[in-house]
Amino acid sequence: MPEHPAPRIRVARPEDDAELALLDRLTWSPRHAVTPEPRPPHPPFFSERHTPEDCLVAELGGRLAGYVQLGFPTPLDSNRHVRQIQGLAVAEEARGRGAGRALVRAAVDEARRRGARRITLRVLGHNTAARALYEAEGFVVEGVLPEEFLVGGAYVDDVFMGRSL
Repeated sequence: MPEHPAPRIRVARPEDDAELALLDRLTWSPRHAVTPEPRPPHPPFFSERHTPEDCLVAELGGRLAGYVQLGFPTPLDSNRHVRQIQGLAVAEEARGRGAGRALVRAAVDEARRRGARRITLRVLGHNTAARALYEAEGFVVEGVLPEEFLVGGAYVDDVFMGRSL
């Protein structure tokens, strides 16, 4: 099997907005999304809640291959020591080339760099590939909300995962 170059991770830039918004639409799936499939008009990718500084992107061969968004789980000052992965996507053509793993590791490193003591995330129970990746990177299941979402006609668990930094 040919060896692929490692993805390059960098902080997103405002000019990445359109490409990230497109990637978000192309990777939408009921496997991980609890929101309806995106329809025009499409909003910008960046917002007041998720700025370029809170987004890391993976590049493979000079092309944007994925992203991870970091945020705070709540707006409370008493919760500022925790960062949360609030979005992760990898382009179809980049899957299996280490971009997802590199993005999760970069998010962990960035959360630690920003002074966080913990990092958390939420993942749908039926998203076994994502759950396996997170577990391989040290995340453990910390709670489950059974049948929390109705996705594609089926009730799906909301799984909370986290790890100390």
